Amino acid sequence: MKITKKSLLIVASLLILTALFAAFGLGGSDRVSYSTSPVEQGDIFQVVDATGTINAVTTVQVGSQVSGVISELHADFNSHVSKGDVIAQISPALFQGAYAQARADLENAEANVAVAAANTAKAKAAQAQTKADYERNIGLTKSGAVSQQAFELAKANAESADAQVAGAEAQELQARAQVAQKRAAVQVAQTNLDYTTIRAPIEGTVVARTVDVGQTVAASLQAPTLFTIAQDLTKMQVYAKTDESDVGGMKRGQKVTFKVDAYPRETFTGTVSQVRMNSTVVQNVVTYDTVIDFDNPELKLFPGMTAYVSIPVATAKNIVKVPNAALRFKPDLPANEIQALYRKFGIPEEGEGAPSGNNAIAPDRKAKGPGGSPAPDAPASGPRSDARIVWKLVSGKTLEPVRIKTGITDHTNTELLQTVNGALKPGDALTTGVTQSLGGDKSAGPRRP
Repeated sequence: MKITKKSLLIVASLLILTALFAAFGLGGSDRVSYSTSPVEQGDIFQVVDATGTINAVTTVQVGSQVSGVISELHADFNSHVSKGDVIAQISPALFQGAYAQARADLENAEANVAVAAANTAKAKAAQAQTKADYERNIGLTKSGAVSQQAFELAKANAESADAQVAGAEAQELQARAQVAQKRAAVQVAQTNLDYTTIRAPIEGTVVARTVDVGQTVAASLQAPTLFTIAQDLTKMQVYAKTDESDVGGMKRGQKVTFKVDAYPRETFTGTVSQVRMNSTVVQNVVTYDTVIDFDNPELKLFPGMTAYVSIPVATAKNIVKVPNAALRFKPDLPANEIQALYRKFGIPEEGEGAPSGNNAIAPDRKAKGPGGSPAPDAPASGPRSDARIVWKLVSGKTLEPVRIKTGITDHTNTELLQTVNGALKPGDALTTGVTQSLGGDKSAGPRRP
């Protein structure tokens, strides 16, 4: 059988492929590459992030007490007005007519008072005359000069005069009451006439105008809003929505920083002045309004802008900090190997957050996960400690568990309070994930604890 050159090339290629497979496929089955982050020393600032709305400290909605047609406007958007300035005028024709009618009614009532007073005086004069006649008839009747009938007539005339005086005084009193009533009507008409002139109740800036000249405003049920005036735009507030889990760290006087979309490269500062107790529930999320005061001397920020607020609630300076990704990493190793590593470095077999005392769960009774490994979310019957397990990469290939206690976090790094088991110092490499794994079951990625 003749061996051709082509056959030799095929055989050589198969041998080379077999050698490569043996070298890289079988020999690399135990090669695992990890991604790491170093332990650092520095500062951690734990902050509460929230969004809010910028508002003026005092905002007044200017309305109309009377109905009518807008005849004049003396203010517009962004106009600066002083207290008492005329900012709009409602056509006063109807109210001027009502005022003139009220004045005429008052004058008529005052004339009626004069007539009633004259009638009272006339009745009193008649009363005096009839009283004198009655007193004379008393003496004449005793002497027999006047008959009894004439005496009784004089007496009846005197009593009638008294009644007429009382009636005249009552009519005069009624006329004076009508004068007071008409005077009140004049005052109401005058007030309504004055209400046709809309004046600024405070000094500030007009931030909204909702009417135009010729528009009719109706104030039958409620006062329509014509203008919105912000009192002082150099002193403003942010109403930030903070979660119920964060309000415990809010304190009056805390310094706050925030940004707005209009100036993305600038950071503004303010101070917490109040955490309002009135809660807001949206889709079962409870939030509270945190009021933040800040100065706006250049009038850069406008009412209604969205503010992205950062409220620092805790600070740790010049401390050792570990990356949060290292706290979440757990090697994909069999449970017995992990427990063996724990025993080697003096870590309790229960691992991180293990219960202690009478509340500890026996190792053979712990909940098991797939493959016999401890279930990461199995609840403990007792309180859990704040200890966590991180995995230090030694010499670039060996994993060493370290049990630590943690403090505050900025959601990127966490404060290292104490190393419970093992050693950890700035510069050590902590494993955060698996970047490459060749062959076997080691191809699985990192698993969350």
